[in-house]
Amino acid sequence: MNLLQVTILSIVEGLTEFLPVSSTGHLILTSKILNITQTDFVKSFEIYIQLGAIMAVTYIYFSLLWKKKSILLKITAAFLPSAFIGLLFYRYIKEILLGNSYITVISLFWGGIILIVIEKISKNKTAKILALENISLEKAIVIGIFQSISVIPGVSRAAATIIGGTLLGLSRKTAAEFSFILAIPTMLAATMLDLYKEGFQFNREEITLLVTGVLLSFIFALMAVKFLIRFTENNSFTLFGIYRVAIALLFFFIFLL
Repeated sequence: MNLLQVTILSIVEGLTEFLPVSSTGHLILTSKILNITQTDFVKSFEIYIQLGAIMAVTYIYFSLLWKKKSILLKITAAFLPSAFIGLLFYRYIKEILLGNSYITVISLFWGGIILIVIEKISKNKTAKILALENISLEKAIVIGIFQSISVIPGVSRAAATIIGGTLLGLSRKTAAEFSFILAIPTMLAATMLDLYKEGFQFNREEITLLVTGVLLSFIFALMAVKFLIRFTENNSFTLFGIYRVAIALLFFFIFLL
């Protein structure tokens, strides 16, 4: 990988990780456009830049979690289903699902359709849960079950949790914020497991590229999270659904047809 490829992939990761559009799908698409071969370093790079995104959301919500520790219990409960699924099917996910362009495109497309449908269904409904503190433990677990579906590439962890939260009566902003915070243990655990399993070693040039990637991912993830918080105050997720469908069709006709 060269510096330009590193820069583009890192920006894509930062911008898409917390939006309901599938960062994995976008990384796969971007890698194909840039003609990046999936070497061991590229695989490790994609793991490390997730750390930048994790640090961004931790930075934004650390103060809130410190003051309102009751939220941590709900986040822990929501994290457990994904942890169980991830550990149980780790090898299958890595060897069969990840990198499968057809599965990614199908998931992107239908995930977009579902987002659009959910928005139409909830359009005239008033959200009952307007704050993170008001999410019950039971609802947190159900959102966690929705999140576990995102082991399928292209589904989008953010989309799965936001859809689950919306169906359970959370406001768009509350669903998005719960999704952001739930990402911290989920992504951290997944990243640490990947690093443990792979056991990569790097030279000086590769370390420089990794540090650059993490920093860029951090900066652009900060921007994406703050954007989505503002966006959800007055807008629906329909635009993201339309975008997912469009990008899936583009991916299909350019690379798979």
